[in-house]
Amino acid sequence: MSATDHVELSSSSAAYGPDNPAPVIEPPRARTKRTPRSTRTNFEMYGWLFMRLSGIVLVVLVIGHLLIQLVLDGGVTKVGFAFVAGRWASPFWQTWDLIMLWLAMLHGGNGLRTVINDYAERDNTRFWLKMLLYTATAFTIILGTLVIFTFDPNIR
Repeated sequence: MSATDHVELSSSSAAYGPDNPAPVIEPPRARTKRTPRSTRTNFEMYGWLFMRLSGIVLVVLVIGHLLIQLVLDGGVTKVGFAFVAGRWASPFWQTWDLIMLWLAMLHGGNGLRTVINDYAERDNTRFWLKMLLYTATAFTIILGTLVIFTFDPNIR
């Protein structure tokens, strides 16, 4: 564009100038006096982040579990009550299995919660499905934790 070329303004923008500036428009997420206090949190972002991190840890735990239990210790034929009793006599294996249980249940529960949120159309249905999910997840975590820590190899 050369210095002699002029830009034509439309009729609506021709009225704006130094003496008559354009109105200021607030940014879309700016808080004004009329904006109610937000009650939203970053729960979904934390859930997304948890899924990624727990997935990485679960891959390491599960592959390590399979490698040690099934390949290095003689395979499936050695796994039995005595094998589990011997493993859970060690706090290391109790902790390994506990972390694997907790992460697997929370990871799976969070994934299913996301599916319920995406596909349950009615609020009431979504609420009851999530309550059923939370109850089943909590029950499994509590029962699994009790089994790991109260396991008695001398049971008759």
